[in-house]
Amino acid sequence: MAENTIDIVELVRKRQGGDEALDFLREAVGAVVTVLMEAEVSTLVGAEKGERTTERLAVRNGYRGRQWDTRAGTLDLAIPKLRTGSYFPSFLEPRRRSEQALFSVIQQAYVEGVSTRRVDDLVRSMGCEGISKSQVSRICKKLDEVVEAFRSRPLDTGPYQYIWLDALTQKVREGGRVVNVAVAVATAVNAEGKRELLGLEVGATETGTFWLSFLRSLIARGLRGAQLVTSDAHEGLKEAIATVFQGAAWQRCRTHFSANVLTKVPRSTQPFVATIVRSIYQQSTSEEVLERHGAVVEQLRERFPEVSQMVDDAAPEILAFTGFPPAHWKQIWSNNPQERLNKEIRRRTDVVGIFPNRQSAIRLIGAVLAEQNDEWAVARRYLSEESMKPLFARALPPLPPPEVTSDSTQIAV
Repeated sequence: MAENTIDIVELVRKRQGGDEALDFLREAVGAVVTVLMEAEVSTLVGAEKGERTTERLAVRNGYRGRQWDTRAGTLDLAIPKLRTGSYFPSFLEPRRRSEQALFSVIQQAYVEGVSTRRVDDLVRSMGCEGISKSQVSRICKKLDEVVEAFRSRPLDTGPYQYIWLDALTQKVREGGRVVNVAVAVATAVNAEGKRELLGLEVGATETGTFWLSFLRSLIARGLRGAQLVTSDAHEGLKEAIATVFQGAAWQRCRTHFSANVLTKVPRSTQPFVATIVRSIYQQSTSEEVLERHGAVVEQLRERFPEVSQMVDDAAPEILAFTGFPPAHWKQIWSNNPQERLNKEIRRRTDVVGIFPNRQSAIRLIGAVLAEQNDEWAVARRYLSEESMKPLFARALPPLPPPEVTSDSTQIAV
């Protein structure tokens, strides 16, 4: 029974001293089941709630409470009652969990307007009488509110010393044609040493103005304390980082840099060059890393002078990680953690293919990120408390100016 089931997520939160974090899954599931129950009762009664019609078959008679134990936690359901006859939600089975099927409905509801028929099919597979387009729209509207609350929440668990930035493209229908849009995602490590998803934004292209606006919105929500920002070498992103995170170091992703290096050498020698460049990151101390970097530059100079110069010029940006605790190097010298997150996003969005609009993309991707953020909140630390101490001893970088204004342009927070 639900009453005898221990809610692990709740216990962990109580141990952490509060319930401030947004429990996206619980709110999302609660919103969806409420709409589904109302839709089922309306079909059974023959009229919407409050609707006057001569074709009504029954009359509503308040609600009765029931607890439902799900993977997202225990939900307090308000099940509609009828004056004549009875109603029991078709997606509930006594003494059995069935939220996995409901989660599938949620995932499809995110993409309402792309595949409403598939949402209807999934609801029917759960034993319901089906669901209309207007009912799907109501479900998505409720989920939009939860996703927006996640995207606009205050960033008050900092300082966030490490930040990872990346973007991926998605196809969206705009103006009668299909275009690629940029989806920017920001991840950080909070004061507890746990990873946290700071936010996402969708823009027409990955320009410097787009990145600047996104990063300034994070600052406006309370982001502070950045000491190292890791990303690829996109020029617009680099400029935005330098403007917003003044005083913070920039680490160029080693994976992206290695890929750029390999484009400069013949395919037959790529494994050899990759091994040499990789050896820079296999050292134990900052001194050894710097020494090995110089040796690699000399080793490549004769056969690959262009690559040698490239590695030499990039030293400040690819070796920025050496100024931080060695225990953190593997996490901060590349965007690989962000790439794994992008892979999960694509796994979910590939089912859609083409979004009908930008809001649909935000709905689905925001839901994926909110779910992941909840999992990180109750998972073990990404960086240990002991290894974080040297970072707190440093002076925090200054906040950026709130506004950049010129005669022709103005960019505000």
